[in-house]
Amino acid sequence: MKITTQMVDYISQLSRLSLPEEEKQTMTAQLERIVDYMDVLNQLDTMGIEPMSHVFPVKNVLREDVVEPSFDRADLLANAPVPDEEAFLTPKSVE
Repeated sequence: MKITTQMVDYISQLSRLSLPEEEKQTMTAQLERIVDYMDVLNQLDTMGIEPMSHVFPVKNVLREDVVEPSFDRADLLANAPVPDEEAFLTPKSVE
């Protein structure tokens, strides 16, 4: 696929970049190399290859969720300036 400066202008407009003329020429060449490489990759035979979501094996490193007893709600609300039965009451900040 041939990348034109009009395509680079369109892409730079979408990405809200302002490229000087000399950078447009460089970007055109670089984008063309990227697209050419994608064409090479598209020619590879991937039949029988299982798709993967990540290059490295990913495992969950977080601990299991364990239900533990919490603090007593009345004790937590004891120092509230304006306590409620269930929560801290605060002044309305958005109308």
